[in-house]
Amino acid sequence: MAERVQQPPAKRLCCRPGYSTTCRQGQRAGGTVCGGSGSGQGGSSKTQSPESLLDIAARKVAEKWPFQRVEESATSGENVDETRLPFRRGIALLESGCVDNVLQVGFHLSGTVTEPATTSEPEMVCSVAISFDRCKITSVTCGCGNKDIFYCAHVVALSLYRVRRPEQVKLHLPISETLFQMNRDQLQKFVQYLITVHHTEVLPTAQKLADEILSQNSEINQVHGAPDPTAGASVDDENCWHLDEEQVQEQVKLFLSQGGYHGSGKQLNLLFSKVREMLKMRDSNGARMLTLITEQFMADPRLALWRQQGTTMTDKYRQLWDELGALWMCIVLNPHCKPEQKAAWLRQLKKWNSVDVCPLEDGNHGNELPNLTNALPQGAHGNQDLGTRPHRTVFTRAIEACDLHWQDSHLQHIINDDLYTNYCYHDNTENSLFDSRGWPLWHEHVPTACARVDALRSHGYPREALRLAIAIINTLRRQQQKQLELFRNHKKDLLHKGVTSITNLEGWVGHPLDPIGTLFSTLMETGRGYEDSSQGGFLDFSASTMSSSKHSELHLFPSTRRFLEEGESYLALAVETALMGLGQQRIMPDGLYAQEKVCRNEEHLIAKLQEVDLDDTLVKIFRKQAVFLLEGGPYSGLGELIYRESVPMHTYAKYLFTCLLPHDAELAYKIALRAMRLPVLESTAPSGDMSRPHHIVSVVPNRYPRWFTLSHIESQQCELASTMLTAAKGDARKLETVLESIQKNIHSSSHIFKLAQDAFKIATLMDSLPDITLLKVSLELGLQVMRMTLSTLNWRRREMVRWLVTCATEVGVYALDSIMQSWFTLFTPTEATSIVATTVMSNSTIVRLHLDCHQQENLASSARTLALQCAMKDPQNCALSALTLCEKDHIAFETAYQIVLDAATTGMSYTQLFTIARYMEHRGYPMRAYKLATLAMVHLNLSYNQDTHPAINDVLWACALSHSLGKNELAAIIPLVVKSVKCATVLSDILRRCTLTTPGMVALHSRRNSGKLMSLDKAPLRQLLDATIGAYINTTHSRLTHISPRHYSEFIEFLSKARETFLMAHDGHIQFTQFIDNLKQIYKGKKKLMMLVRERFG
Repeated sequence: MAERVQQPPAKRLCCRPGYSTTCRQGQRAGGTVCGGSGSGQGGSSKTQSPESLLDIAARKVAEKWPFQRVEESATSGENVDETRLPFRRGIALLESGCVDNVLQVGFHLSGTVTEPATTSEPEMVCSVAISFDRCKITSVTCGCGNKDIFYCAHVVALSLYRVRRPEQVKLHLPISETLFQMNRDQLQKFVQYLITVHHTEVLPTAQKLADEILSQNSEINQVHGAPDPTAGASVDDENCWHLDEEQVQEQVKLFLSQGGYHGSGKQLNLLFSKVREMLKMRDSNGARMLTLITEQFMADPRLALWRQQGTTMTDKYRQLWDELGALWMCIVLNPHCKPEQKAAWLRQLKKWNSVDVCPLEDGNHGNELPNLTNALPQGAHGNQDLGTRPHRTVFTRAIEACDLHWQDSHLQHIINDDLYTNYCYHDNTENSLFDSRGWPLWHEHVPTACARVDALRSHGYPREALRLAIAIINTLRRQQQKQLELFRNHKKDLLHKGVTSITNLEGWVGHPLDPIGTLFSTLMETGRGYEDSSQGGFLDFSASTMSSSKHSELHLFPSTRRFLEEGESYLALAVETALMGLGQQRIMPDGLYAQEKVCRNEEHLIAKLQEVDLDDTLVKIFRKQAVFLLEGGPYSGLGELIYRESVPMHTYAKYLFTCLLPHDAELAYKIALRAMRLPVLESTAPSGDMSRPHHIVSVVPNRYPRWFTLSHIESQQCELASTMLTAAKGDARKLETVLESIQKNIHSSSHIFKLAQDAFKIATLMDSLPDITLLKVSLELGLQVMRMTLSTLNWRRREMVRWLVTCATEVGVYALDSIMQSWFTLFTPTEATSIVATTVMSNSTIVRLHLDCHQQENLASSARTLALQCAMKDPQNCALSALTLCEKDHIAFETAYQIVLDAATTGMSYTQLFTIARYMEHRGYPMRAYKLATLAMVHLNLSYNQDTHPAINDVLWACALSHSLGKNELAAIIPLVVKSVKCATVLSDILRRCTLTTPGMVALHSRRNSGKLMSLDKAPLRQLLDATIGAYINTTHSRLTHISPRHYSEFIEFLSKARETFLMAHDGHIQFTQFIDNLKQIYKGKKKLMMLVRERFG
């Protein structure tokens, strides 16, 4: 027993071999390197305590690089965020001497950690207890009340104290061993002293235990022995690090309840990152923690609510579910996972998968794809009935992956052996295990194979992941070459038949497993100095990204470089992989989220590619892949044979175009022009590159997917076209080619208009002369927009017309003349007269074009011709504009006037005729104005109660005009007024105006007429007076039919006005008296009203 006291269990926490506590303390206190000249430890310290690798590296860096360069290239080890981490704070507490009373009893470590006082918090002493087993902390208790899922700083401080200062920790046997050595008296004394010291805490529990022990039938007496918390774990206990499961659940529940606010999505992503970190460290808690997170996700009440309401979850929330599914895929693909563990995970995944509210993989249509995770040849299940497939949830792929294993001998050789080659193997079949160079290949469904790579990386096997990634990429290269050869050999037959096999039911970019992103990240991490190599300061800070990458590759995995081409780097291989994946022809998936994910992943991958600086090697790769894309047939998204439902290549082609343009302009334009296609909007194949209708092949004839992202796709197509237009400035041939492509492939008038505006801006930059070729392209695009929107409603139409005239003005006078000659194919008559012709004849246009008199007259003649043609086609809306434009040409003006007269009896309204009549009077043509006014009166009809009609002013103006012209004109228009106007107040107003002045008072030549006032007893005013009296009588009866008491006073005033009109007649007094008596008789039932009538009129 004594030996056991002196020699604690072998599997306790212990210090690092060769660790010197004295040396480390000396370093911190003195600030000098241990063993250096200022060590102060004597000569012997140099041999006892060698310098740390960090100190040696720091000295070498200080010798070679100025501090500014070090600052720019390497971050400080202890930044602001790191100082807040529990580990850093724990070290600080330990080094400050805040740990005390450390005691180890068996496998139980306890102590106190003093938290120093701050300005806002008093000093706090925390009691910490830790249990451990087989080099893992299995349980933690701290009095600080920490609410985080990670260990607090006090636990870290106590743990490190035990690791760094083992000689200062007093060790004891488990308490059960100590008790075993005591006799009865000692045991009784021990218990009584324990109760005495802690009687307030222990006494109730002690009495309860005593009662149970004394009871023969108690449960405590049914078990042999007693528990010992200090004795370590039993054989059956699971050996894993402590994880506060309740705290994990509470935090995830809290973040989910915040619904995306307060950065909850970011916090959940941090939890996912922590899971990946655990997996990388091969911590068994990774799967436990992910299980807890998943349970909270499945319990989210919003899932049932969204399902009930039929709404989709938010995009950010959906991405969290995707990451959840990907993590489970990594966990079940753990290469060293035990079968019983995988079986338990499979049961749990199936349980979640069966829940009704479990989110579907693509967000909407989960039954479109077969089980492709384990499919060996691509498209092997392409003929299955789509309707019989079950829904695929976010867990489906992880469930399917549970059937995968790592026992394949070829796979084991690939991931474990850097020298695995077969130079004598010349099998050139499709599924051969080696290529012609003897390098290993791995034939498996590409997303599944890449999921293996992700699993290897996630579980801390970067070298194995890299080996498998290279084998997969070499397989993709070989397949790409064979597909190219196959298409070249059968090109004529394929183009003639227009039928090919379905090569990709699901694309690699936007795939739930993100295969291309996985391969790219694996290679880029290696190529840029994976982990410590890129951060430890060993690389040459002055070198470029490429040189640094190659340098780090040599230090990381030098043996795996044997499977790269001569002069090739991991970075170059990563770029080539991304180019292959982005260029794959793939079908647009169903559902809004799945389609948005395709676009988002493509843009994300291109953004990563844009961070890479191109060198000669990468340019060669770009050229090689561009040729493959153009000649790759149905396997390429830029091949000659393209499916109607294929994902467009606009974004990718724009990136390729930008990269290739400085190095190979012809190839760049070929790629971009080929990518301009958007076959989903084509009913039949257009002419040109796809001259045969069968060049657009429908993969599934009865499938009509809804493209939710079509507007985004069309905007990307527009961006690609704009990029080409900008690059082609000054090159007439290329501009013409780009113009043809735009006119053939872009179907949105708004996008074509945007391109026209962009081209116009580029062509008329302030710092250079206008580019006439690009201006013509801009004009052509504008003309196409006019033709496309001529017969459709577009709220920007007037803006488009004005812009086109501006563009034509910049091109020249011949362009303006051309659009006026062909106006009927571009503009409506109203647009042509009110905007086009008016702008052309304005002074600003003449000044802008620097026209001479002859040119001005020719342009004005064209504008007048246009105006007359428009007036004939649409006289209602164009007649006035035509008259205005033709003022300076007598013949044209007379023609326009005649067009108005001809249209007056057919289609023109009284409002339009009155407007033109007023214009004629304003221009000095009163007789023509009178003629048009009489024509307008024919179409007018004012009823008795329309005393606020907008045409009243026009009627008064027409009568005033007739009165000013003479008695004959007035006599001619009064019958028209009497026939058209039934409103008494309007008629009485006209009557009074005609009696105030003599006819012809304002004659044609402004001569004053000295004639007498017209008599009301003779024509034509007698007819007007009788009509007015009759209108008052009819209106009175109409009002009395439905009159309320609150309108009585208003009615009396109306009768007062009527009496004034009656009295204008020779026998008006008698007529009015008879009229009032008649009212009294007819409406005698309205006693109050009739009393008011008697009071006012007798």
